[in-house]
Amino acid sequence: VQLQASGGGLVQAGGSLRLSCTGSKGIFNLFTMGWYRQAPGEERELVAEITRVRETNYADSVKGRFTISRDNANNRLDLQMNNLRPEDTAVYYCKAGADVWGQGTLVTVSS
Repeated sequence: VQLQASGGGLVQAGGSLRLSCTGSKGIFNLFTMGWYRQAPGEERELVAEITRVRETNYADSVKGRFTISRDNANNRLDLQMNNLRPEDTAVYYCKAGADVWGQGTLVTVSS
C-alpha cells in the first residue's frame, strides 16, 4: 500500500476533523498531493491540492474552512477541516501525482 488515509468519522455540523495520509518517501518527495471526495451518487471531486513547494488550491466550497498541509520529511499529508457542513459528507481520498490513490476514509457530518 503506497498511501494510507485516516481520520474520518462522525461529527456534528460546525465541528472539525483532521484527515491524515501517510505513504512512501518516494511519493511525497516527487508529487503534488491532493485530497478528493466522493459523496453517494456523485462523482469524485477535488477538495484541495498542494505542490511540492506548498502552493495550494482549494475547491470553492471549502475555501476558508479547510487547510491542506504536507510534511515531506515525515511522508505525511493532512487536511484540517473546520466548520463542517452536512454537504461535506463523503468518502475522502488522498492522491499523489496523477494516479496514486489511497483508500478512502469516511466523513459523516450530521445536521
